[in-house]
Amino acid sequence: MTLEQFTREEGQVARRYEYDDAAVLAVDFGTEHAETAVDVVDETVIVVVDGEQYELELPDGADDAHTFMKNGVLTVEMEGDL
Repeated sequence: MTLEQFTREEGQVARRYEYDDAAVLAVDFGTEHAETAVDVVDETVIVVVDGEQYELELPDGADDAHTFMKNGVLTVEMEGDL
């Protein structure tokens, strides 16, 4: 899945921020979604929003990834040689 596939709903915003040895992906699903969950399995970020599942493969060189959801915003923090 590419970053653009996260923005298939109108008004949904997704951004990727690059740093020297890290990258951050932020996707705004909106606060109206009651049921959200996120997890990292192997090299894949799995997001479930109101029963709809999204999957995002971590880029090559991502040694460590941390994910969390807050106020409808998914944040994926990746470290490594991206």
